[in-house]
Amino acid sequence: MAVWDDLVGQERVVEQLTAAARAAGATVAAGRGAAPEPGGNASLMTHAWLFTGPPGAGQTTAARAFAAALQCTSPDLALGGTPGCGFCDGCHTVLAGSHADVKYVRTDGLSIGVGDMRDLVLRASSYPTGGRWSVILVDAAHRLTEAAANALLKGVEEPSPRTVWLLCAPSVQDVLPTIRSRCRLLVLRQPSADAVADMLVGRDGVDPATARLAALAGQGDIERSRRLAVDEEVRSRRAEVLRIPLEVADIGGCLAAAQRLVDTAKADAEALAETQDAKETDDLKAAYGAAEGGKAPRGMAGAVKELEKRQKSRATRTRRETLGVALLDLLGFYRDVLALQLGSTGALANEDQRPALDRVAQAGPPEGTLRRIEAVLACRQALDRNVDPLLAVEAMTVALRAG
Repeated sequence: MAVWDDLVGQERVVEQLTAAARAAGATVAAGRGAAPEPGGNASLMTHAWLFTGPPGAGQTTAARAFAAALQCTSPDLALGGTPGCGFCDGCHTVLAGSHADVKYVRTDGLSIGVGDMRDLVLRASSYPTGGRWSVILVDAAHRLTEAAANALLKGVEEPSPRTVWLLCAPSVQDVLPTIRSRCRLLVLRQPSADAVADMLVGRDGVDPATARLAALAGQGDIERSRRLAVDEEVRSRRAEVLRIPLEVADIGGCLAAAQRLVDTAKADAEALAETQDAKETDDLKAAYGAAEGGKAPRGMAGAVKELEKRQKSRATRTRRETLGVALLDLLGFYRDVLALQLGSTGALANEDQRPALDRVAQAGPPEGTLRRIEAVLACRQALDRNVDPLLAVEAMTVALRAG
């Protein structure tokens, strides 16, 4: 399977990246480095790329596939084959996350700090150890702190000849202008429900009816659609969220719905912590050679404290992401309500909730639905500003009742 097969509905992006990977191979063969200019012919190779698009469209998947294509060593390349075969050692190790010259930058917390970015910039100044390119993939460039972004700018504006930066972010506006001006921009589009459904049927063995409903409910988010198709717990949680529009008839219902939503997000974070946090702590103690019941080795207490800080940040991010998914489900619900009120004939994201949609659509005018959509968006903005989650969600549910 070629590395491009996981990009659903992104034919134009695949074409551009394939052409750039071909040019990169020619560049290596000629003994040159990547061209420093981000503009110009889309088929040329450059040293920095910015992948943007709606949530779940596959920015990181596209960047990883491109990294694999850059390291592809398929013998078919000499015969005009497409870079990114998916079977050679270069492709396989990149996709497995074990290639020595491909560095993935991820964060479980809320931000990427300046210390980590300075280390990466220093690493980027050296030539690849065994591969064709030294590739640094920043999974969430929008989470860079200001100091980290300035450190990244230093590496991007003074590139090493054989280093490629791949940055992923939701939108161009989430990246410093000085950084994005030095990158070639690739915008991924939201894949169609039909394309996502076909992927679920072909790769996950989901029956067509379930795949269609999951693809619509996922609203273009490929991974979300897959979870809805194969995980009963995820479907149950979504159904709980979509009960909220029917439960906000009085203040008591509003407050109860808000509390349940926040408790669910907290439970998700705690479930992750029970497994992942304990394993990380045990691994850290083992690395320091700590014996059970014995005295802690020198330096271990500080390392454990730093680990607990990162784990706390990850728990906060998990709660926010769970609430964010729930709010997206609510937005999709009210968007469908508005479509029904305005007589739209297009496909509904929540077709499986048709009775509830009809009930809410008949209970008020489109103006009220628009105000409810604004309330959900205001809640998302409040969470981004670190407002207490329960207060933000309670304000939203009360506003949903008012209409």
